[in-house]
Amino acid sequence: MTEPVGIIGTGAMGSRFARRLAALGHPVHAWNRTQARVEALRGTGIVPESTPRAVAEQSELLVCMVWDSAALRTVAQGSDGFLAGLTPRHVVADASTVEPEVSAEIAAIVGDTGAAMLDTPVSGSLDAAESGRLMIMASGNKSAFDRARPVLDALARSVQHVNEVNGSALALKLAINLQVAIQEVAWGEGLALAGAFGIDRAQATRVMLDSVIASPMLHYRAPFVLDPPDEVWASAAQLLKDVSYAVDRSEGRAVVGRRARDLLAGICTSGRADREAAELIIAAADGEQQDGAAR
Repeated sequence: MTEPVGIIGTGAMGSRFARRLAALGHPVHAWNRTQARVEALRGTGIVPESTPRAVAEQSELLVCMVWDSAALRTVAQGSDGFLAGLTPRHVVADASTVEPEVSAEIAAIVGDTGAAMLDTPVSGSLDAAESGRLMIMASGNKSAFDRARPVLDALARSVQHVNEVNGSALALKLAINLQVAIQEVAWGEGLALAGAFGIDRAQATRVMLDSVIASPMLHYRAPFVLDPPDEVWASAAQLLKDVSYAVDRSEGRAVVGRRARDLLAGICTSGRADREAAELIIAAADGEQQDGAAR
């Protein structure tokens, strides 16, 4: 039998991790802040647990996928946090997109228990998570990485160890998501230009997706402008969080990043925070200002 794996956070991405690993034969123990989400996975080879600590006590390899830095601190600390259940045999792979400094801070506390923590953020869409085609960046202790590698390989088409400095992989993830937002702004401005010449968004989307500018991200996200997905792949609020983390660490150089952040802030304050992040394309195409109002 393959080794038990703990999943802390069973949202859109974490639940796909859990189902994929269970389908590959791993006993999976899982926890989620909203218990109903993890209970929905019961009976698929996944055992819901009542606390992050209980997940740690049932598995020696933990994969975390939580919302932000505050959520990571919450699931790690306290009598019910995963830190309380760690032994020197444990490896924690944190796939959450959080502030690099916070990840390094928690990793140091994990190290005090004799266990090891990696930051292992992912790049890719929900369908890539289902099929194991994500790209995973990892930083932290190389021996811990080698220990976690079989599980990471089960989730990804590519797994790259950046270096042994905790937080480094997260810096790269923020760089990637900053560029996601910048590409979305540029795509929206391109739609606006096409529209000024009477070309509708559907036709402009088809042509631009057949051109050299169409990145893999735009191939799946640009069509969401025309036909939003039934399930949000990444929300506007989620992208705002990531872009804000990136801009805060850019030392004033992220000029277009600040524009993207401000547009996302307007989207979120106008009641569209839970919509797909493709709202950023629409906001740029419509000429929205920071407050979400069109020019």
